[in-house]
Amino acid sequence: MINHIKYIISGEYDPYNNLALEEYLVNHVEQGECVLYLWQNEKTVVIGKNQNPWKECRIKELKEDGGKLVRRLSGGGAVFHDLGNLNFTFVVNKEDYDLEKQLKVILKAVNNFSIPAKKTGRNDITVEGRKFSGNAFYSDGRHSYHHGTLLIHVDMENMSKYLNVSRDKLVLKGVESVKSRVVNLSEYNDSLNIETMKEALIQAFSQVYERRPIPVESSCMDYEEIEELSKKYSSWDWIFGKKMEFNYSIEKRLEWGNIDIQFHVQAGVVKECMAYSDAMDIWFISRIPDYFKNCLFTAESLVRRLKEIDSGDPVSDTIRKGIINILKEEGI
Repeated sequence: MINHIKYIISGEYDPYNNLALEEYLVNHVEQGECVLYLWQNEKTVVIGKNQNPWKECRIKELKEDGGKLVRRLSGGGAVFHDLGNLNFTFVVNKEDYDLEKQLKVILKAVNNFSIPAKKTGRNDITVEGRKFSGNAFYSDGRHSYHHGTLLIHVDMENMSKYLNVSRDKLVLKGVESVKSRVVNLSEYNDSLNIETMKEALIQAFSQVYERRPIPVESSCMDYEEIEELSKKYSSWDWIFGKKMEFNYSIEKRLEWGNIDIQFHVQAGVVKECMAYSDAMDIWFISRIPDYFKNCLFTAESLVRRLKEIDSGDPVSDTIRKGIINILKEEGI
C-alpha cells in the first residue's frame, strides 16, 4: 500500500546519467513509496533491452549530428527523445505496482489541458488515434518501474531521420519496433509546454494518490553509485554488446567492379565475414575476411582494419578507398 509519494525532476539532459538515476531510484525505493521521476534527454535514441541498435537507428547520422544512443532496462521499441519530449517514470515496490493508477495520472494531467487522451492497446496513450506516449515496464523481481514518453513539441523530422532504417540489408533475431502514427500534444493546445506539463503531472500525481508529494532529497542519494551506473549505460558492452546475432550485407557497384561483403555479427563483433567481387585484382578482396574477423562492427573499426592491409599497390589502394567510402556511407 502506498503511504507516501515523492517526485524528482532531473536537471540535466544526458541520457546515460538520466537512466542511471532511474535505475538508482528503482534500486532504492522504500516500502510503501511511489516516486514520480520526470526527465528529458537531448537528441537521443533509446532502444529497448532486447533490441538491435543497427536495426532500429541510423547510428551514423545520429552520431554525426551530436546525438546519443542508449539502451534502457525495459523492453519495448525504440523511441526518439529531444527537448520537446518529457519522460516520466513511476518507481514502486512490486506489490505496490498499479498500472491503471499510474496511467490515470498521465491521462488526468493531459485531460486537464482539454485534450481527449485515452489508453489504447497494451502500452500506448493516444489522442484521436494518434500516439503521443509510448510506455514500457521493468521489474527486478522486487522493485518495478513504468516509464514513458510525452510528445509535447518533438522535432518529427529528426524522429523520422534517426529511427527509419533500411530493412533489406539486415536479418536478425531480436525485438523490432512497431511504427505508429504520432502527434505532438502542442497541436491540440498551444499553451501546453514542458514546464506546464511538469506542473500538471505533479498535481495529477497528488490528486490520484490523494497525498501531498514531496521532493526527493538530493542529499540522501549516493552519487558514486549513480556515476557507476552512468558508466554502464554509456559503455559499448551495454549499448552494442548484447549477446544477439545477425547478418548484414553490403553490396555496391564501383568503377573497378562489384563488391559484396557479408557479415555475421555476434554481440557487436564480426565473427564471420565473406567478401565477393568481380574485380580483376583478387589479392586485396581475398584478405578482407581475415582482417574483419573479430572486429567491432562499426565503420570506424572496419576502416582501421582495411588500412592495416599493406598492399603498396595502386589498384589495391583504389579498391580500399572505394570500400572505405561504402562503409562510411552505411551508417553502421
